[in-house]
Amino acid sequence: MEQHDTAIARAGRMTVYELFRSRAQMNPDAIAIDAPDRLLTYRAFDQEVRRVAGALKARGLRRGDRIALLSENRAEYVVFEMAAAMLGLIVACQNWRLAPDELAHCVTLVSPKLLITSTRFAALASQCGFANMPHAVIEQHYAEWAAHAETEADPDVDPEDGLVILYTSGTTGLPKGALISQRAEIARMAAMRLDIRADEGDASLAWAPMFHMGSTDQMLGALMSGAPVIVCDGPDAPRIVQKSAEYKLAWYLLMPGMMEPVIEEYKRTGLKPKGARAIGAMADLVPLTQIAEITTLTGAPFYNTFGATETGLPPCSSVLIPPGTIPTTLSKRQSSLCTIRLVDADGNTVPDGEPGEMAIRGPTVFSGYWNAAETNARDFKDGWFRMGDLFRRNPDGSYDFVDRAKYMIKSGGENIYPAEIERVLLADPRVADAAIVRKKDPKWGEVPVAFVAARDATLTESDIEALCRAKLAGYKRPKEVRFIAFEAFPRSTTGKIQRHAMEAWLTN
Repeated sequence: MEQHDTAIARAGRMTVYELFRSRAQMNPDAIAIDAPDRLLTYRAFDQEVRRVAGALKARGLRRGDRIALLSENRAEYVVFEMAAAMLGLIVACQNWRLAPDELAHCVTLVSPKLLITSTRFAALASQCGFANMPHAVIEQHYAEWAAHAETEADPDVDPEDGLVILYTSGTTGLPKGALISQRAEIARMAAMRLDIRADEGDASLAWAPMFHMGSTDQMLGALMSGAPVIVCDGPDAPRIVQKSAEYKLAWYLLMPGMMEPVIEEYKRTGLKPKGARAIGAMADLVPLTQIAEITTLTGAPFYNTFGATETGLPPCSSVLIPPGTIPTTLSKRQSSLCTIRLVDADGNTVPDGEPGEMAIRGPTVFSGYWNAAETNARDFKDGWFRMGDLFRRNPDGSYDFVDRAKYMIKSGGENIYPAEIERVLLADPRVADAAIVRKKDPKWGEVPVAFVAARDATLTESDIEALCRAKLAGYKRPKEVRFIAFEAFPRSTTGKIQRHAMEAWLTN
């Protein structure tokens, strides 16, 4: 009976590679990868995956082993991830923007059996002290691997097996490794395609670093759906705009800091996008006039997202802002394939209208932080993943983002959430970008300070004060305004402004 139960359970399982393989068999001549240096059909890509998997297996890598991958975006990166899915390996996607000490922490954390780098980042790997670690360089070893004999998928791979580790940074401390399973990647594909109605003809545009969920989730989802993956080596606006005119896109990801170069490239070239189901991300961080401008240029609705590395696009990424619209609200709706709660510090559900921490449960949720039992015990309390983000639930069931729970300004006993002030500033067309940070104050404890990038050179501190006076309570108004260049804002790989880096400026 036990043998039959095992067979029955296996019949109900599907892995990332198996879903991709079924698409390759259905439509082998469809384009799988469009990279700057080559074009691969589904048939050719599958053959390459099976050969590289054979080479990794020949090196002794087995289900559950980790590969640390340090490379720019390229076709080989996608091959490694799919080969890992086939064998049950885990790819720890390394952030090449990190300082050597941080990178050394990230690699050492996962105890990889193999470090793979590109030539571009081989020197950085050397600075991290990995000389004694088994190491391969893509430009030196990949051709041999891609010529290896093909192998078969490991029949014991389970959807709950980890597939990628993506690193997240909290408000302080070293990066944490978020383990994302094959089950979660399958669910993330389904959730996005349910919420924006993408199909196999809608391509994925992978320009964001592949160590970021914006590319990894999308490209794996596209390959499981039979869609093309367009590979860009970073924020290459000319290639991004050119490819948007050649392919209909699913989610045309553009993050804060990337929209203006793309807008300027459309204006320069006169090219028109072939179409997209949705464009943009994180509407709360984007000037409202820019939302209207990019959607007018592309004809695509703006994707009012709120997700995370740990959860994918859920919990609240199902609202599309119509093209050409300057939104009057950025309220969000619950995504597909999840259930959510807003809770207080004790885990109790908060009343509508009160800020509460977002807690989520569903198949897109990651499998915990690697080698971080204490953090996992705290963040998965009561069987819900607590995201560390504050929301308010509205009477109509929508949700308004308040701010990160761990970044709050306490001024004279009052709580101030930076996003409340930033929304006022970003709504003004004279403001290109803005960020609020806290500053120590002998009277109030902390006060808000505004950093502003002006689109209009005539914008003054008095104008900013007038904007805030009209929209905000007195204690929420910035006590100081500093004008900086748009490019000067320090940003994470997801485009989010790094407030703690800016706080250091206040002491200078």
